[in-house]
Amino acid sequence: MSDPQMQFSESEQRELAQFLEAENAKARIQQTVHAMTDSCWDKCIFKINNKTDRNDESCLSNCVERFLDASMFVVKRLEDLRSSGV
Repeated sequence: MSDPQMQFSESEQRELAQFLEAENAKARIQQTVHAMTDSCWDKCIFKINNKTDRNDESCLSNCVERFLDASMFVVKRLEDLRSSGV
């Protein structure tokens, strides 16, 4: 049995689908940021002090930049493959 109040119009269904897609994209971005943070932290931080030293900061910065470079490369490659019909 379906409840008449639970019926959505086509435009409402599209709006809901777009909202869910946007929320899923946000969740994927957050997941990526957490993965990057964990990975870079594990690679760069060996001792915990009240503040990071210059080497730690440099390592973290380089790690994040390489992670972003790699992510952008993968996204561009996937877009190229999709546009070429592969």
